Amino acid sequence: QVQLVESGGGSVEAGGSLRLSCVGDTGSGYCMGWFRQVPGKQREGVALIAGDGSAGYADSVKGRFTISKDIAKNTLYLQMDNLKPEDTAMYYCAARFSYPSSSYCIRQFYDFLFAYWGQGTQVTVSS
Repeated sequence: QVQLVESGGGSVEAGGSLRLSCVGDTGSGYCMGWFRQVPGKQREGVALIAGDGSAGYADSVKGRFTISKDIAKNTLYLQMDNLKPEDTAMYYCAARFSYPSSSYCIRQFYDFLFAYWGQGTQVTVSS
């Protein structure tokens, strides 16, 4: 069983930055990602990273968000720059171990593929 714990959320004005962290003993073999959810809406994928470090992003965050991981620290990060009010959501990190390839991992923004989830951290961006 993999436990994931997020931190780093908070309130920021539009144009500001936040860095989310997710600690979990996942090693280098997992496909990991960040998802977000607004009440009343479906959870959406934001960024994904494969075991080899390759990454994929949703169109809405390309150029503004960067996903990375520090294997030695068992930590996944999401650097969020130039934040917009529409980025306001609960953010979750997730992990899955089984995937065919890195390209498959970073293109499949489907939450049902991920078996392990954190409890979430709230991000609020004011205009």
